Amino acid sequence: MPAPDPLHDLGVRTGPDGGTIRVWSEHAASIELEVFADGDLDWATSRTPLERDEHGAWHGASAALVPGARYGLRVDGPPGLEHAFNPAHTLLDPYARGLAPAADGSWRGVALESLAEGGFDWAGAGKPRVPLDHTVVYEAHVRGFSRVNPAIPEPLRGTYAGLAHDASLEYLTGIGVTTVELLPVHAFVSEERLVRQGRLNYWGYNTLGFFAAHAPYASAAAQAEGARAVRREFAGMVRRLHEAGLEVILDVVYNHTAEEGREGPTYSFRGIDNASYYRHDAHGRYVDTTGCGNTLDFGHEAARRVVLDSLRYFADELQVDGFRLDLAATLGRDDHGGYTPEHPLLQAMLEDPVIGATKLIAEPWDVGPGGWQTGNFPPGFSEWNDRYRDRMRDFWLGDLRRERDTGTAGSGIGRFATRLAGSANTFSTERGPLASLNFVTAHDGFTLADLTAYDMKHNLGNGEQNRDGTDNNNSYNHGVEGDTDDVEILAARRRSIRNLLGTLLLSAGVPMLTAGDEYGRSQRGNNNAYCHDSELTWLAWDADERDAGLFETTRRLLQLRAENPAIRPVRFGRFGETTPSASQMDWFNAEGTTMTIDDWHSPEQRTLQYLAASTPEFEAFNRILLVVHAHESPTEAVLPAHEGVTVYTRLWDSAGDEPVDAGAEHAPGDRIGLAPLSMVLFRAHGGE
Repeated sequence: MPAPDPLHDLGVRTGPDGGTIRVWSEHAASIELEVFADGDLDWATSRTPLERDEHGAWHGASAALVPGARYGLRVDGPPGLEHAFNPAHTLLDPYARGLAPAADGSWRGVALESLAEGGFDWAGAGKPRVPLDHTVVYEAHVRGFSRVNPAIPEPLRGTYAGLAHDASLEYLTGIGVTTVELLPVHAFVSEERLVRQGRLNYWGYNTLGFFAAHAPYASAAAQAEGARAVRREFAGMVRRLHEAGLEVILDVVYNHTAEEGREGPTYSFRGIDNASYYRHDAHGRYVDTTGCGNTLDFGHEAARRVVLDSLRYFADELQVDGFRLDLAATLGRDDHGGYTPEHPLLQAMLEDPVIGATKLIAEPWDVGPGGWQTGNFPPGFSEWNDRYRDRMRDFWLGDLRRERDTGTAGSGIGRFATRLAGSANTFSTERGPLASLNFVTAHDGFTLADLTAYDMKHNLGNGEQNRDGTDNNNSYNHGVEGDTDDVEILAARRRSIRNLLGTLLLSAGVPMLTAGDEYGRSQRGNNNAYCHDSELTWLAWDADERDAGLFETTRRLLQLRAENPAIRPVRFGRFGETTPSASQMDWFNAEGTTMTIDDWHSPEQRTLQYLAASTPEFEAFNRILLVVHAHESPTEAVLPAHEGVTVYTRLWDSAGDEPVDAGAEHAPGDRIGLAPLSMVLFRAHGGE
């Protein structure tokens, strides 16, 4: 018989005749439950002392703890550097599924029944379960996505309901993405520093509650109705996206909380058991591997359980399809503070039948010692591949700058090819190319358009004297910083954007597109717009603010990715073997002959032909040829002769502003012209 679980059923369980609560604190001397009047969150209408069991779980029951009740905790305990007990504070239950703000800046939990008990109907809308090799992630902000979309009723713009509106769904499915990854939607607050400056945290990486949806993203009507309606609108959004065939992934921030450093606000964990939930050094000071003032201690079972229970709640009760784990290296730090892929929390995610069935994406770094862990997460996780990002930016932008400045690009095409083919030098054969979450841009950094228009960050509007945001952008302004009327520079920038998009969407791995990059969105050079809730960060919907040709290029590339399995292998191939669901890859130079060592490494030989043939397991045989020419002068290439290939049909060319019509055919051995700095995709026929 398995041992009893000492951390079972934490939080509130409600019923019509009241409810029960369980709270974990190893060091508390007493915990009291308070239930507040509906109209006055400072007036406690009932108080119930909780009892402690032998495992540190405090429990009690109250007839006042009915669905919709507002409640809080008062916790007392011993003094000491590692403790922060203060029974004068009313604290938030870490497991609260709804939140309500009190006048003094503290928070109350709102007791909620299950969705089903509250009458929510999923109407048969199950999870789409898009295979990972078919997945295209679209990173978006709930508010920013629809905030100014005139096709959506004004009361719904910038809300969960706005993202679920027909106009939003038609747009997302029209692009061809499969999976919407939302910036944080767990309840969050702005840092005290920002509040003092009259600013706010727009991105949301400052979590207040791990079980509640962020109420300000709900419509005004739902907010007025309360926490139940907020959760219902969130669930309704998930249901509507699922009905459209779209998955929902949440960007979740478990590495730290909104309580900041020791001088920051006390909302919940700090007052309940500071010594157990947070990392400390021998002097009682916080160990901060997040850069946000505190770090949750995942060497402790209670902290691990909060994460697992939160993930399971959103994946099961709210039917979310996956999670992007912010600063995930912190989640894998053990009792001694070092990262290990065998960490119990990471393994428990994979082994849990609900969590392990979702898509799990790690941001594989933090700011602590040994914090860069790209390629070092266990099988079952995909990872943001910063090496891919940096190499592809450098190849199309940095090398172009160097070639113009010095006459040579400075590097060959080999490192580009490694990333294009799935980053086998970073991810093990066991994990394969789908372990790589490929991206060129994300919410954090320049937009794709700004990568081609700015050499330097322009973050003065953030109020930090331009000190915030990275200086390592691998960007290139093509000769003028920012806006310009120069037709040649504008054309060169658009060409670079097309090449970066083409590279991203035709690479092996899982691509992530940042919202707005599909039409050339700019943040005017701000590469850290975390504190701007304005037109700077919202998606534009006016046709005059969108590059229609770039949008059509994005749609065409995503269509080609879906139609050609050779572009999206599941496994790495092995030399001399046929590996199911891998792609047989052959590499040729401009003359159509097999690449030599010199071809791979010479800065002058920057024309590459990549022939990929699928090894069918679930889809029909497919073969493509991608020709990459990375010099500013035009050239010619001889299409390679390969066993079974009789015809190459052109599918896409990055040289023009508009996608080319497919249909031009060439034979192996034909000599074709290549425009400066261009990519051409062919489908190879014959021998199928």
